[in-house]
Order: sequence, then C-alpha cells, then structure tokens
Amino acid sequence: MLAASCCDRRMCVCPGPRRIAIPVRSSRLPLLSDAMPAPAHLFPLIRSCEISRIGSTACYCHHKHLCCLSSHFAHSHFRYAPQKKFAALYRPKEHFNHFIHTRDYASTPQRFYLTPSQVNSILKANEYSFKVPEFDGKNVSSVLGFDSNQLPANAPIEDRRSAATCLQTRGMLLGVFDGHAGCACAQAVSERLFYYIAVSLLPHETLLEIENAVESGRALLPILQWHKHPNDYFSKEASKLYFNSLRTYWQELIDLNSGETTDVREALINAFKRLDNDISLEAQVGDPNSFLNYLVLRVAFSGATACVAHVDGIDLHIANTGDSRAMLGVQEEDGSWSAVSLSYDHNAQNEREVERVKMEHPKSEEKSLVKQDRLLGLLMPFRAFGDVKFKWSIELQKRVVESGPDQLNDNEYTKFIPPNYYTPPYLTAEPEVIHHRLRPQDKFLVLATDGLWETMHRQDVARIVGEYLTGVHHQQPIAVGGYKVTLGQMHGLLTERRARISSVFEDQNAATHLIRHAVGNNEFGTVDHERLSKMLSLPEELARMYRDDITIIVVQFNSRVIGAYQNEEL
Repeated sequence: MLAASCCDRRMCVCPGPRRIAIPVRSSRLPLLSDAMPAPAHLFPLIRSCEISRIGSTACYCHHKHLCCLSSHFAHSHFRYAPQKKFAALYRPKEHFNHFIHTRDYASTPQRFYLTPSQVNSILKANEYSFKVPEFDGKNVSSVLGFDSNQLPANAPIEDRRSAATCLQTRGMLLGVFDGHAGCACAQAVSERLFYYIAVSLLPHETLLEIENAVESGRALLPILQWHKHPNDYFSKEASKLYFNSLRTYWQELIDLNSGETTDVREALINAFKRLDNDISLEAQVGDPNSFLNYLVLRVAFSGATACVAHVDGIDLHIANTGDSRAMLGVQEEDGSWSAVSLSYDHNAQNEREVERVKMEHPKSEEKSLVKQDRLLGLLMPFRAFGDVKFKWSIELQKRVVESGPDQLNDNEYTKFIPPNYYTPPYLTAEPEVIHHRLRPQDKFLVLATDGLWETMHRQDVARIVGEYLTGVHHQQPIAVGGYKVTLGQMHGLLTERRARISSVFEDQNAATHLIRHAVGNNEFGTVDHERLSKMLSLPEELARMYRDDITIIVVQFNSRVIGAYQNEEL
C-alpha cells in the first residue's frame, strides 16, 4: 500500500496532539479513543516495555512524531476523509466497539524472554561483511573493509543499503536509504543510484566505449562490483526500464562533454538529481506492462532519504539527502575516541534548511511551509527522493492518478492534496556534499539511518565501535544519572560490567555490535539482556512504537595506506 505505515515519522496525515488508541486487558486502565489525548501516566508504562497490559494493536506517537494507523487496523476500521485543510481520520464507533469486545485478554501478565542464542539469531540475520582483497601482499586501498547490518521494525522493513566498488575508477560507494510511505522508493534508489554516480564519474572515452558496445551488441564494460547480502533484493522485472533511463543519461553526458576532469562533488549532485528526475518522468509516462506501470507509480508516490559515501584514496565525499547521517570515528593520541559529523539533517531542527525552504517560496507561504516540525505539516525530511505529492502540480497529480491502474486510483493517499499547496515543488533530492581528506587518526566511518541516531549519541557510537575494532575497552565511571542506587545494586552493576567485558567482542560484525547496544542499552549505558529480549520479541504492531528500522554500515580505514598517501603529497 502507498499509505504511510503506522507511526511513520516521516509521512503523516493525522493532525493534532499525541493520541493513542488501544484495546485494554485490564478494566483498571480506562479506555481511550483516538479523540482523547493520552494521559501522561500511560507513556512511562509504554516506554518501560510493560506491554503485558496493552493489546496487540495500538497507535503511539514515537517521540515527537505524529502517527498513522497500522495498515491492517486502518483499512479495517478507518478511512481518510478530506476536510478543508487536512485529511482527517474518520472512525465508525460501532466498528471500534466491535474491535474491543471481540478480543479476550488474560488478566494475568505473561512474560516471555528470548535466550541469548535466539537474540543472536535475530541480530545476525542480516549482517554482512566485506574485506578488501590484497594484491601482492600489499593493500593499495584506503578501505580495509566494512560491516553492515539491518534490524527491522516495520514489516516489511523500509530501509535499504548498498555497497559497491567502482571498477572503472578507484572509488568505493556505500550508502543507506530510509524509505517512508512504503519501501518502493528506497528499493529503487538502492538499486539505481550507484550506477548514476559511477556513470557521472566516468571519463568521456569510457562512456563512448560503453555506448558503442551497446550499439554493436557487444558485452559491456562492467561498471560496478556489488557487495550484497543474500537478502538484498534487485528487481529483475524493471532492469530493462532502469537500463534505458541510465543509457539516456550517459548519452546526454557524451553530448555535453566539455573535456574537463570530472569533479566528484558535481558528479554526486548531478547523479542524485537526475535519478529523482527519472523516477518522476517514468511515473508520468507509465508503461504498457501493468506490473511495471504500478511499480513506477509506487516508487514515485513513496519516498526515501539517502546518505552515500564515496571513498577514493584519502578523499572521502559524503552526499546526504534527508536525515540519515555519516559520522567519522577518530582516535586521539591518548587512545580515546571522538566523533566528527560529516552530514547535516535536512529537517526542521536545521535552521539553515528551514531558511532555504522559505527562500524558495513566496513570503505569503512563510507560516504554512513548516508546521509541527514538518514540511507543510506532513513530511519530516525536507529533502528526499520520490514523494511526488510534494513536487508535482495538482493538475499533474490528478491526471496521473486518474489514468493509473485501479490499485492507485483506489488509494486514498494518492488522491490527498497537501494543505496550503500553492507553489510546488516543495521538496528536492539535491544532496548536500561534504568533502573530508582522511588522516591516519581517522579509523572508521559510520553510515546509519535515523533509527540509530534516535537512540544513541554520536560520541557513544564512536566509543563503542572504536573499542570493538581495537579490542581495547576503556573503563568509564559508572554514572547513575540521579537514580538512587543501593550498595547491592552497585555491586550488581560492576559484576555485570565485568561479565560484559569478557563477552563484549563476541560479535563478529561491528554493525551488529552497535545494534546490540542501540536496542539493549539500559539507563546505565550497559547492554541489558532482559531489555534486549523484550525489544526483539515485540510483535509487529508494537515494535514500530518503540524504535525505527535500523540500518548501519561501518567502514574501516587503512591507516598505513592513508599515511603513505599523505607522505606522497608532501
């Protein structure tokens, strides 16, 4: 479905304050409808994972985000009903009562904990590692390798990841992609963006060679070597369509050849913008194949953010669109770890981004552009691929929806027009590019979707990954943060920390190790197995209320090679 998933932090058409609608097990907990603000005493109950009193379907606003209903619950009992300024939710009362009374809950709380083996099976299901091969006993790459992993909260997961080596240049590409209103756009961008970047970086002679090979029917020069987990999906049905759009792009690059050396920053920006333009154009043109026609429309009407790294020697470029992040792990002279941010979030918390949006639209729209920390009151990221609801004119949206397949025409979300929609486009996929020259003390790079950064501070991420990669654990004073701790409890914390140190390196993947901390850390900063078990055993309907999808790539740098590059420059 194209409608936003439950509690989708990015896309929301549910105006108003935080609300919750839950079926209740105990008569002591008052019944709340979505027309009533949730009482303050209920939120600690939810946050502390005391879910035994909460039914199997609920809707809770994650942190500061507005929420939408889960797809099953929404389509069974709710529908979108347009009003003057918003698409509000309408709920037939008798349906909700039926929903409550048809569930019979036990009054005795039941607890279920996963074993350490079960926890590890869940955490390691999507992990992937790649080590850069050595040639003649000497590693000539500034990248030693990378670890990646994903932990879903949505079903299916809306995050994607990609990693590839550029075969016609020396560079390596790595990226994380966070989808919203479905996974279709994130999937397409994860498959296609690296090809657009690689083509943008190719010299004119290589582009001509590739085009001549296509014309004559000869085998093409390979452009990318992908590094994929078996679960990473590529759409075979759309491969011809995607190739034709890519070929049109490189043909235009050939025609526009200026003879100048390709600038990496410019190539990244052009690739992002061109792919987003092709996604929009493909949806407008459609396809005779009904499956492909529906696919390109799903891609265009959903959205995705992207954070991509290009590493070539000591030159590291980060191209970011949206609110995923890139962070550099630096080892100081005393062995401690510090974090250097290499990207900026494109949302309402970024004042420069808010000003950029306001500068691109008339003064009369200044008050309606950003409401409740969302673009037009609906979308959290201010830059994204797809999301044509925020880019096309109203006339174009209506024409495409009315002429599209029945699945699209019947979807209420595609018919919905954002409020105060006067001067589109309001959204761009143009990335912000940051260049960094690697130094020997720059040990690793972390690319991650905002599911990680919502739960962990970048300095903690740098320390945890740094200690994992070096095998050196720096003891920090135990901070209790104002909690009253007895001597026995303190003894338990110290005993737990000693046990944790002995098993801290049991993970074979740095991204997995980081996810373990992101999900299982307690208020004292240590991994609590009971908490980790609870979080990983939450049913699909509840998991999204506690956290987002998490996707992480940890890139380890070769300090020896980076130092050699620097010496050559001197």
